Amino acid sequence: MNYASLAFTDAVRDMQEKLGSRKSYARLENRSYVDGLTENETGFISDRDSFYMATIGENGYPYIQHRGGPQGFIKVLDTKQLGIIDYKGNAQYITVGNITTNNNVALIMVDYPTRTRLKLYAKARIVELKDDPALYARLDLEGYEFRPERMMVFDVDAYDWNCQQHITPRYSIEEINKAFASQSKYILQLEAELKKLKERPVADE
Repeated sequence: MNYASLAFTDAVRDMQEKLGSRKSYARLENRSYVDGLTENETGFISDRDSFYMATIGENGYPYIQHRGGPQGFIKVLDTKQLGIIDYKGNAQYITVGNITTNNNVALIMVDYPTRTRLKLYAKARIVELKDDPALYARLDLEGYEFRPERMMVFDVDAYDWNCQQHITPRYSIEEINKAFASQSKYILQLEAELKKLKERPVADE
């Protein structure tokens, strides 16, 4: 589905009309779209180590949760389906509870160094561990320490890329170390040479 067609409700269109952006955004609703995720989206998703998920509670309020894990913990099951293992956290179960009454979710994934943001609408589904061992095998995080409680599958309805405005670049320790790897190596070489010079006997005058 075209993301704009889903996101632009009547109230949203009325506000766009009132504030002067309706004409340009109307073209987005009529724009052709790819049915399903492309290699561009799947590659981006597979590289993430965190994302944000919004659900709606019975009280009518949205709830936004940060989900994190090792790079690649969000698995692309196919071009229209993503999955994660829901591991033990603070045991509030707000997101899980919300999904049982309203499975519409919004996901936002950000690559802070490049200021790139992907937003998705999806239907979430809870899958118990005992009910689908094959799915768990696909979602398993080898080498990562966690306590699995259940699995979540997201059937993607629509997606779109956001603009870069106001995204502050942020870098992980691994990214910083990688960026300065050559400088660090050079510093180690200089320190080794300096040590040799200090250890060299001083010639008598």
